[in-house]
Order: sequence, then C-alpha cells, then structure tokens
Amino acid sequence: MIEVRPFDTLGHADHGWLKAKHHFSFARYVDRKRMGHGTLRVWNDDEIAPNTGFPSHPHAEMEIITYVRKGAITHEDSLGNKGRTKAGDVQVMSAGSGIRHAEYNREDVPTTLFQIWIEPSASGGEPSWGAKPFPRDERSGQFVALASGFEGDADALSIRAGARVLGATLKAGETADYRLGTQRHAYLLPALGKIEVNGITVNSRDGAAVTDETALTVKALEDTEVVLVDTP
Repeated sequence: MIEVRPFDTLGHADHGWLKAKHHFSFARYVDRKRMGHGTLRVWNDDEIAPNTGFPSHPHAEMEIITYVRKGAITHEDSLGNKGRTKAGDVQVMSAGSGIRHAEYNREDVPTTLFQIWIEPSASGGEPSWGAKPFPRDERSGQFVALASGFEGDADALSIRAGARVLGATLKAGETADYRLGTQRHAYLLPALGKIEVNGITVNSRDGAAVTDETALTVKALEDTEVVLVDTP
C-alpha cells in the first residue's frame, strides 16, 4: 500500500526566520494519524532565513539526519564538534544519552533542508556527530545509502538504528529500483520534480508512506532528486 501525503496537507509552522512543513506530528502540530511511520518519527521540510538558526538545545535517544538541499547549515555541539554542511551533503547526530547542539544558517541566502529523526535500536550510548559529502552525480540513476545502521553500507554515515536513509537523482524517464525486506516501512519523497512509485504519482515534496510492499520502482516523470527512508 502506498499512501500519498500531498505537500499542502502537511503540518505547517511559520516563525518568521523558520518556515517548516511537518510530515508527522511535531511540536504544536499534532495529528494522531501521523505520529510516525515504522521507527521514523520526524520528517521536517525546513527553510531557514539567512543569518538565523536554532540556538543550543538538548536531545537524547534519537538519530537525527540532516539532508541539505540548498545553502548550508553550521553545526556546533556540547562535544566540541563544529562543521558546515552544504547542499548535497548530509550530517548525522546520534543523540545517545544526551547532547546539546545548535544549527545556524550562516549564509547570505536561505537554507532549505530535510530533518529526519529515527528511533535508535537501543537506548543510551555516547552521543556523536558526523558529516559527509554525497555528490549528486554519484547517485545518478540509483539509490545510494547516505546514512545506515547496516554493516554492508560502508560508505554511508553510521546511525544506531536498523534503518537506511537513501538518495537518488534521476533524469526524466529514468527508473531506480529498491527492494524492501519483509515487515519494513518506507517513506520517500521527491525533493524536486514529479515521480511515480509503483505506478502512483507523487508530486514534488509530497510524501509517500509505503507498507506491505517488498519492491519499489521509482520512475522520474521530470528530473528529480528522491530521498527514501527504510525502517523496521
């Protein structure tokens, strides 16, 4: 089953410096039918104004993946980590037993990104942070693991969950296949462009919640950039 969640039906918050769309319940947006999908708990589509951002705040017991679409985000945390993650790159923070961090757009243009939260497989553990470039041309025509809790995904950023975050870039008319295991959940969306997932049309920045499917075929109806999350 594939349930399409149109962009204009998503939760919304406008804080001036931050404009956010929520695929699942988050903060003041509560929809009991959209509390998560498998162990995926948050997928926020954020636009952060220039020279603004999230001041230092705490997290624990969550794997937080940031997929930067445009601009860049600058990270600082209580472990002393600092880094700038630009468009096309991905950062991962394993909150573990607890960490404080800040995320700022230090650029002169708006930054757009997806913030994805996945429940860890086990509680506790030392917190950590890491970032890595994933050039879009290296994802051309295929899904590439960007963050993963599986040993076989050696080139992906590590997360403490039996889950994967994947990306693919497709030209109009191209297809990419992805095989889901049994009793798995997938959530995917095109960051831009229009796609078909197993024949179901998904427009730009719509979400598609997948259950009871073991194989996905994604066809680009327009040039597109697809992000997919595979969880228990």
